[in-house]
Amino acid sequence: MDLRLSHLINGQARSAGDGAWLDVFEPATGQVCGQCPDGTADDVAQAVEAAQRALPAWSALPAADRAAWMNRLADALEARVDDFAAAESRDVGKPLALARNLDIPRAVTNLRFFAAAATQFASESHGAPGIVNYTLRQPLGVVGIISPWNLPLYLFTWKFAPALAAGNCVVGKPSEVTPVTAWMLGELAREIGFPAGVFNIVQGRGAVVGQALVDHAQVKAVSFTGSTAVGVRIAESCARSLKKTSLELGGKNATLVFADAPRAKLLDTVVRSAFLNSGQICLCGSRLLVERKYYEEFRDALVARAQAMVVGDPNDAATHLGPVVSKVHFDKVMACIELARAEGGRVLCGGEAVQPEGRCRDGWFIAPTVIEGLGPSCRTNTEEIFGPVVTLQAFDTDEEALALANATPYGLSASVWTSDLSRAHRLAERIEAGVVWVNTWMNRDLRTPFGGVKQSGLGREGGWEALRFFTEAKNVTIDLG
Repeated sequence: MDLRLSHLINGQARSAGDGAWLDVFEPATGQVCGQCPDGTADDVAQAVEAAQRALPAWSALPAADRAAWMNRLADALEARVDDFAAAESRDVGKPLALARNLDIPRAVTNLRFFAAAATQFASESHGAPGIVNYTLRQPLGVVGIISPWNLPLYLFTWKFAPALAAGNCVVGKPSEVTPVTAWMLGELAREIGFPAGVFNIVQGRGAVVGQALVDHAQVKAVSFTGSTAVGVRIAESCARSLKKTSLELGGKNATLVFADAPRAKLLDTVVRSAFLNSGQICLCGSRLLVERKYYEEFRDALVARAQAMVVGDPNDAATHLGPVVSKVHFDKVMACIELARAEGGRVLCGGEAVQPEGRCRDGWFIAPTVIEGLGPSCRTNTEEIFGPVVTLQAFDTDEEALALANATPYGLSASVWTSDLSRAHRLAERIEAGVVWVNTWMNRDLRTPFGGVKQSGLGREGGWEALRFFTEAKNVTIDLG
């Protein structure tokens, strides 16, 4: 054990109020690698109080000055990309190259994007004879953000950056499973002298710290990314005080592959969408729907690609898949694979744990798994697995493909692969999802709205949508006399 983390409250590093700690594990080895504070409701109350004290000065700063502070934090993070990437890789188990090339650079981009957006965020005015209406977009006050374990710094910054840009002060709770890079960012904020109390971090368990943050009367909005079950509980809690909520929840995303799909990047992209981060991304395409006349060819090529993937030490440059994030999650994913077998699914490859040689022999590794032979209504095809597991289903017509795509309680994203542009537009309009990609995947423009429908969440993040969420619109009407 070589790390002992802290809260960031009012610009100071603090331990848990009652002195309790939680173990932090390295998924690749299964061993304890540090401890984080087991935070309390009192810790949350102190962080909210600090944020309230900081709010008048921070919200009164010109947008350009808030942007300058955010860019200073981005500069400090960018100067230590390698340190943060190593920490993220160890904390989550993702390949080091993935953390270095995707997660940490995206966190830097989040800060810079919303810093720039703060200086461009405009309100509306509406003129009429003798009357002028204009709309103020004012910060909400103190807001709470709760981020998940799969993309820790990437999604932590995705939430608090627009909140700060809009003039709010933040109390953030990272996942207790992967708390290290949020703590490191808090230490960076202290090093550069980021205004105390504007940005606070409370570590600990969701049932304690997260719930206290959601329930605090002075927290004016909650932005959460995580499971649908927890999102429902947060929505119920916030409903009692009519508190604003933004909920980005689970996914059971469909990838629709037609026989006329452009082949050049198809398999590379589908394999990436299925297994990136060991399938632990809410946008992963876990249900592969393939036109029947192309089904066997696609299936065999996909299985060959999956079998060729290297599962092993995240520090090894040759590794494609690291472990899943925890023993609890490992057991859940393995149980889902056994359920698929019990439901009649045929495991074409994978389906078992992997024990790499050397330091990772006790880690939580699962082979990339492809399953066929299951219908749309079984649990395997309707419940989120969130691991390196995909299913295959065949279809004959566009209508059947659409029905299969929508045969799930989730509606986060989908991908459509076809050379028929008219078909792509028709399906994109009718697929029940908040994001639809055509002949691509995970192609993100931060200006666009992001979020899901059905059990995949409420609200939208990204671009102006995020800044609107973190502000309150007030209309002013002037009679010009």
